[in-house]
Amino acid sequence: MNPALQEMQKGRWNYCSGLWRSVKGFLTQTENFRILEAEKEEDKMELRETFPFWDQLSASQQALITQRAVLREVPAGAVLSGAGTDCVGLLVLRSGRLRAYVLSQDGREVTLYRLTAGEICLFSASCVLGTAQMDLTVEAEQDSTVWVIPPDVFRQISHESAAAAGYVNTLMARRFSEVMWLVEQVMWQSMDRRLAAFLLEESELEHTDTLRLTHEQIANHLGTAREVVTRMLRYFQSEGMVRLSRGTVAITDRRRLEALRPASV
Repeated sequence: MNPALQEMQKGRWNYCSGLWRSVKGFLTQTENFRILEAEKEEDKMELRETFPFWDQLSASQQALITQRAVLREVPAGAVLSGAGTDCVGLLVLRSGRLRAYVLSQDGREVTLYRLTAGEICLFSASCVLGTAQMDLTVEAEQDSTVWVIPPDVFRQISHESAAAAGYVNTLMARRFSEVMWLVEQVMWQSMDRRLAAFLLEESELEHTDTLRLTHEQIANHLGTAREVVTRMLRYFQSEGMVRLSRGTVAITDRRRLEALRPASV
């Protein structure tokens, strides 16, 4: 490996030490996570389609990933990682949805980003910020299945392959950009704009305008009080943008919500 790439790898793995520490409990919590059989060739093909650098790996590197990867089932609400736990693998989401969030000083949850099928659970914010500590929690929003690639395998591939290292750095930069965008919204955007953006994002993820969400759940995503969300949703309803019922928010005027939504990254 050339010195420049070696130095990049050294710095990146220092950055990612928090990532490896934060998910160890995931595989050891056997009462919450069930190992699935993944012997079929088409199952392994999913991993090849996930990594754009796959064709640039050697045959032995490809075999290492497919032979060591484990498919696991995660029930909705289960915590995959949290502060103080160690990591034992890179997570590739096969189906379902995951949410990464932090807790504010007063104990409120603030959603940093979500992961959908085909995405990799890479705590890029902690990696890019280097020595800064982020007590991230990742939980399953839906029943999910994830591929787990052991850290020694991923470390070996990243050290040996410049293409793999470059891909990881791109993911880090993308996730960091998303987190910085969120910080900007929290600092400078009004709650009506943030709420409109959340409702539209949720609608796009669920492919429906009828969202089954409580006010408390929305507040947890936005890092605010339930009363604030309730007051703003009632205002949206009075303006004809949504219709409220118990445990449900129905979007009735998408165009006006779109006008409120801040520009994304």
